[in-house]
Formats: sequence, C-alpha cells, structure tokens
Amino acid sequence: MEIKVVSVTKTELGKKRMPSQFSELIRPDIIQRAVEAIQSNRRQPYGATPTAGKRASAKLSRRRRDFKTSYGIGISRVPRKIMSRSGTRFNWQAAFAPGAVGGRRSHPPKAEKIWKKKINVQERRKAIRSAMSATVVKELVQKRGHVVPEKYPFIVESRIESLQKTKQAIECLEKLGLAEELARASEKRVRAGIGKMRGRRYNTKKGPLIVVSGNCPLLKSAANIPGVDVCEVSRINAELLAPGADIGRLTIFTDAAVERLEKERLFTTNPIKMERKEQKAEKAEKKIPARKPEAKTKTQNKSAK
Repeated sequence: MEIKVVSVTKTELGKKRMPSQFSELIRPDIIQRAVEAIQSNRRQPYGATPTAGKRASAKLSRRRRDFKTSYGIGISRVPRKIMSRSGTRFNWQAAFAPGAVGGRRSHPPKAEKIWKKKINVQERRKAIRSAMSATVVKELVQKRGHVVPEKYPFIVESRIESLQKTKQAIECLEKLGLAEELARASEKRVRAGIGKMRGRRYNTKKGPLIVVSGNCPLLKSAANIPGVDVCEVSRINAELLAPGADIGRLTIFTDAAVERLEKERLFTTNPIKMERKEQKAEKAEKKIPARKPEAKTKTQNKSAK
C-alpha cells in the first residue's frame, strides 16, 4: 500500500510504501482487550477503612447471670452500646451490625482488590498493528466522527516535528486541511451527573493523533491544542490509536516515524527473531567457502595405522 507524502504546506512530495504493520487484519475484539488492559492498569484502588463502623464499643452479654445482660428486657440479639444507665436499667442503642444506624457495611469495597487485567505480549502488539491499519481506512475514520480532509490518508514530512510554538502547530494543521476537525475537537459540554462536581466538569472530544519519530519540540508545542495528541512512534498503544476501543482515529504519521517503524520492525511478532533470520539468510547468500581439511603427513598416517 502506497500513501502520499505531503509537505507542511500540503504540497505533494511523492509516495511512500507503507510497512507491513499497516496491512494487519482489523480485529476490534483484540483492540478492545488491549484498551481494557490499559484502562484497568491506570485505575486507582479504593476501599473503606478496615475499622469503619467497628469503632463503637458495642458489647452486650448474652449470659443469664451477667450484670449487663439482655435477658428479661425483651430485645433482639443485636450488638448494642450503652448510652445511659440508671441502676441495673440500661439505655442501649444498636451499633456495629450492618442493619444498625451507623453500623458497618456488610460487604464494603476492599482496597486490596486487584483491578489489573493482563494481556499477552503478542496479542498486545497485534492489537496495535490492527489499530494502525484501521487509521488509514478513510471510511472507518469518517464513521468514527472525524472531519476528514479530501486527500486523507497522507504522511507529513519530518519538518513538522521541529515546530517550536503552539501557534505554528495550529497553522500547520489548518494548512493540512484539519481546520474543521480542530473546531470539532475544541467543543466541550458539561458532563451529566455528579461527576461535574468532582473535578471532571466537561466532556471533550478526541481530535487528530500525530505520531513523531522521537523526542522533538512538537511534543510540547502541540500539547495544549484541544483534542490533539502527539506521541513517539515507539510509545503508541491501542488506546491512543482507538480511544474507547472505537477504531479509526484520524492519525498523521511523519516521514521519519514511518521509516523508524519499518527499520526497527516495531510491534511485530518477534523483531529479534526476524533479524536473526535475515542475518542467516545474508550469510547463506554470500556462500562462504568451507575450510578444506589439511593433508595428513606420513608420520600421522603411520600413527593412525
């Protein structure tokens, strides 16, 4: 599959053959597993205090001949604490039990619960390749809700990585035909429910993802653009390529990022094994002549006899 290479001003520079990672079969089920694993690893454990509801001294004897006993009072066998006393008459109040006011919860959330979900390494890599191949299918990107430029998909030259200011990054994205997409991603709405009072008042939309070759100024200059994410090619994951396990995010790869993806064979099944196979194949092509056995001397022949 060949894709157009475009300059920062959207002039066509040529075409580039995409590496094998972009020809992976699209598997939404595996992508969803990978996204759920990422989200679960990010989840913060929570739980009740182990002593919650157990701090009250709620001891009431059930023995007939004890002083503080419940015999003859006509009350149920609920743990109670003494509020006041007049001689041998006590004023009790139910405590400690789950059914009592101010009592403990019967099955509170435990802080030691493990939320983490595991995923196989090869399965995770396959999910990334599958999500990458979905980003170059224009119909899937449009179906996700992005405002797609006419000439999408395309690769941008590596000059975009050197943009120092946010203003320059916005101007460059607008020249590439993403003005409507940036306007769509900048819209935000008030969240429904009580979450709006807990520091997450607004819901925002996901815009384009820019994949760069390595550490560059664009990582900082485009960080404050609403909806835009910038990531190194070696650090991309299934959630960045398919937020919410919804495949087909509008993604722009730089020329250098695609070259690194192909050269280092990122997210392939086993890049080290493939490299060893290629090295063996190169050695076989060279056909190194085998070393000839040395001729035996007369003394060696006699000793052998």
